[in-house]
Amino acid sequence: MTTVTSEELRDGLGELINRVKYHQERMKVTRRGKPVMALVPLEDLEFMEKVLDALEDEYDLPIVKKRLEEYRRTGKGIPWEQIKAKYGL
Repeated sequence: MTTVTSEELRDGLGELINRVKYHQERMKVTRRGKPVMALVPLEDLEFMEKVLDALEDEYDLPIVKKRLEEYRRTGKGIPWEQIKAKYGL
């Protein structure tokens, strides 16, 4: 993976975008020697989001099943109005 500084990014953004878009190059951007972000092709980002969503679903599924079973057993749950208020929905 190519590494560029934040100054190189600022000074050559157009060229770097073209390298990422047309040559599928991935770049790590550093500031004061420390990695702070990355430039990746959009296809890579979309793929990573799908993988992360799948992993999150795999992690959440046992928790959801446990909570549903608990609700079936006890009938205790959280009212929808309470959830909406808590999360500003």
